[in-house]
Amino acid sequence: MTMTSIKMKKKLDELFTHDEWRVSFNRDKDIYRVEWKDTKQGVSINIPNVIAKYERRGDLAIEELHFHVSESLTMMHEEHQLEGEEKHIFPVIRATSFPKKTKAGKELVYVQHTAETNIYYALDLGTTYQLIDKKMLNEQGWNLERLKEIALFNIRSLDVNPKKDTVAENDFYFIATQDGYDASRILNEAFLEEMKANAVGELVVAVPHQDVLIITDVKNEMGYDILAQMTMKFFAEGRVPITSLPFIYEDKHLEPVFILAKNKPQK
Repeated sequence: MTMTSIKMKKKLDELFTHDEWRVSFNRDKDIYRVEWKDTKQGVSINIPNVIAKYERRGDLAIEELHFHVSESLTMMHEEHQLEGEEKHIFPVIRATSFPKKTKAGKELVYVQHTAETNIYYALDLGTTYQLIDKKMLNEQGWNLERLKEIALFNIRSLDVNPKKDTVAENDFYFIATQDGYDASRILNEAFLEEMKANAVGELVVAVPHQDVLIITDVKNEMGYDILAQMTMKFFAEGRVPITSLPFIYEDKHLEPVFILAKNKPQK
C-alpha cells in the first residue's frame, strides 16, 4: 500500500518531537518543516521525496533523514569559535550569484576572486562546514586579512594528486577528492605555477562545481572543444555548481573565457 503524505506527516511528527522545535506542514506544497522556536531557523523536507526513499529502503531511510535533519538543526544553533580552530578554516569558491547573507540575515564574509567567482570562508566541522559571517569575525576580534592568510595556508597544505587523462593530444588533470575543497585548490598558486611550468600549450583551469578542479594543457583547437563540453556537463551535474566558463591562467591571473565550438576562446 502506498504511503500517503498525511501518514508520512504523522510519522515525522513522532520523529521530530522536541521541546525547542516547532513542526509545520504545508499541504499545498507537500513540504514538512522543522525549526527552532526561538530563531525560526530550520529545515524544510520534501514529503514526496521522503515517501519515495521510504518505499525503496523502509525505516532506514527515515532514520537517515532524522539523523541529517537533527545534525543540521544542531549546527544552526551552535556558536562556533574561530580562535583555536585555525587548522579548520578553508576558503570555498562560489558563483558570484551565491547569497551574500545567511537565511538568518547574517552577512557572510567573502572577497571577489574573478568576474565569475567569489571566495567565501568556511569553518570545517567534520561532516560539514559553516560559512563564516561578519558577526562571527568581529566577535572573535579577527580581521579579514588574518582570515584570508590562514585559509590560504590551509588550502596549500591539502594534497594535490591530479588524475591525468589525454584526449586528442590534450592533457586533462582532475582533482576530485570529495573533501569539499576540490574547487578551492584553484587558490593554490604554487600548484598552478608548477602546472604552468610543465604545460606545453595554454594552461586552462575550470571549476564547474565545488567537488572538482580541472586543469588542461590545451595543445590544439580540439582541446578547447572537449573542455567546453566537459565543463558544461560537470556544471549541470554538480551538487554546488560554480561556473561553466573556464579560465586561462597567465601571469598568475585567471581570465574567464567563452569557448565556442571549433573556435579559439573569446575573452
